[in-house]
Amino acid sequence: MAQSERRGGRSRSAPTGGGDAVYALGMIGAVVWFWQQADGLGEHVVAVLKALVWPAFLVYEAFQALTG
Repeated sequence: MAQSERRGGRSRSAPTGGGDAVYALGMIGAVVWFWQQADGLGEHVVAVLKALVWPAFLVYEAFQALTG
């Protein structure tokens, strides 16, 4: 029997605090941004893929700005 079943079926995971919603809004904004920059079917596919990993672009640019 799993531990969550022994405790009345409740999960012991911590609440996310709305981070999922913020990430989702950021992803939607990234799709819109990258989609507007794209021309043609191939670039639109790449725009959606870029929107999925937009935090990596953000962190990369932040580190670039910090290093000069």
